[in-house]
Amino acid sequence: MDLRQLRYFIALHEHRSFVRAADAMGITQPAFSRSIQGLEQEFDCQLVDRASKDLRPTPEGQVLLQHAWRLIQGATQLVAEVSQMTKLDAGQVRFGCGPAPAARLVPEAVAAFTRAHPGVRSYFHVDNWERLSRSLGRNEIEFFVADIRHFEADPDFQTQALNPRRGLFFCRPGHPLLSKDSLSTNDMFNYPMAAAMIAPGIRKLLSNLSGRSDFTAHIESEHFPALQAIVEQSNALGIGTEEACGQALRDGRIKQLHWRNLPAHLHTLSAQCGIVTRSGFRLSPAARAMIRVLGEVDDALHKEPTRAAH
Repeated sequence: MDLRQLRYFIALHEHRSFVRAADAMGITQPAFSRSIQGLEQEFDCQLVDRASKDLRPTPEGQVLLQHAWRLIQGATQLVAEVSQMTKLDAGQVRFGCGPAPAARLVPEAVAAFTRAHPGVRSYFHVDNWERLSRSLGRNEIEFFVADIRHFEADPDFQTQALNPRRGLFFCRPGHPLLSKDSLSTNDMFNYPMAAAMIAPGIRKLLSNLSGRSDFTAHIESEHFPALQAIVEQSNALGIGTEEACGQALRDGRIKQLHWRNLPAHLHTLSAQCGIVTRSGFRLSPAARAMIRVLGEVDDALHKEPTRAAH
């Protein structure tokens, strides 16, 4: 018994005709019949009721069908998974990213990857670094792009640094704070804050500045466009990266806020972006290629301000 015989038996069940099934499988009818007979000899029983007009499977044949479908599906999945691990233009790549790289880096990298490898299915999930690490641990994704500071010292993970993303505070045009000549961090806490999950270090500094035991944004989401839309329509203050806010700042839809007494290390709000993978796990060729493209696009984006200055 082999998989070819099982495929023939499934085809016979689907077409209910030796002639049509043989034609569908691309072999002669006598060769197809011999294969079915060989399967019956293997099991030492009749698998097809040849006396019935529609060639119904016997009870034994019905049992074989159930197992044959599972075996064929398993073999197909096995081939697909091995191909995904050994061939670049096969299968899929699944990864995650935080809201900062999701603004420009990931869309532009996936577009470049798709142009180069149109046969590979790409899936990426946007979430915070905490949930992305859990998805990586469950093998739901092969890697993720996010702030790497939480993973650099963890032996279970490997990190590959990308260029930092500088952060900023922003508000809508016409916000009451914009009418003030000088802004203090005390003014910051008079308004609700809209942000993605704030890194522990920045969160602690904001807690100290606000005089609170802890600081949590009033509006929290990993979907930055939604946060920006909320800021544009309310007095909430937003935290984002220059990369994510760039177009809206140029269009005048949002305004950057500058605080006179903000600590220098907090003023930049830099996101230390990078690639996070699991230690000891072999990445698929598609994942390795996607990471390579992410690095190339990241370098190109990083050079943009320099090009603009010249």
